[in-house]
Amino acid sequence: MSQIIPTAEPFFLLGDRSKPACLLIHGFTGAPKEMRLMGEYLHQKGYTCLGVRLAGHATDPDDMIHSRHLDWMASVEDGYHLLRGMTDKIFLVGLSMGGVLSLLMSTRLSVSGVVAMSTPYKLKDDPRLPYSGLISRFMPFMPKSKDAPGTGWFDKDAWKDHVSYPQNPVRSVGELNKLLKEMRDALPKADVPVLLIHSKDDKYVLPENMDLIYNDLINKSDKTKLYLTGSGHVVTRDAARRQVFDAAVEFIQRITNTIK
Repeated sequence: MSQIIPTAEPFFLLGDRSKPACLLIHGFTGAPKEMRLMGEYLHQKGYTCLGVRLAGHATDPDDMIHSRHLDWMASVEDGYHLLRGMTDKIFLVGLSMGGVLSLLMSTRLSVSGVVAMSTPYKLKDDPRLPYSGLISRFMPFMPKSKDAPGTGWFDKDAWKDHVSYPQNPVRSVGELNKLLKEMRDALPKADVPVLLIHSKDDKYVLPENMDLIYNDLINKSDKTKLYLTGSGHVVTRDAARRQVFDAAVEFIQRITNTIK
């Protein structure tokens, strides 16, 4: 069994038990470290925070190849039930694929609200996607981008100690595509308050994705969009992170005040 990459461990921060808890969910090929600064900020405001490690992540890329989208959903459900032992008021807070999981699982679990950041609506059209399982047999990994590493980050120091697999497992891209299909099918059923956050400077998941998600939340009047500038895809660690944290706290406080 592969060991967790140092600094990429899951985390639990116990807060005021009279307040809601936050389940923080990292992104595709990422690690709980993506959510750690946000978790610490929320914890300073009194919230209990659990940063889960999704199956196959933060260890070795080969581990991710053997994980399926159902395993990632199960990782979220495990974290949810751990927090339910403390409170029945839980917010799902996710980045990128973590946002996908947050929106999807909010239709299957009893939660108070969702904060979804840098969340994709769908992958770029590619005729190879349906055959990712077959392709992965002779090409297990593919480059994340043609750009130089660190391109798109505004806070270069944050990028230097960022933890993420260097390449995308091809089979896992197919699993992400399946997960996105499940999310799109579930969005019209979502009935909890949602805060969507996206950077206009995100070159990895274009900001138009937020509009598509917002428009599919047809069953929810309490839905908010926040556009950022001066941040790349990983808004929880990049230069505009404080704006993200403050917006999340304001949203959670507002929704909590409406819960009887």
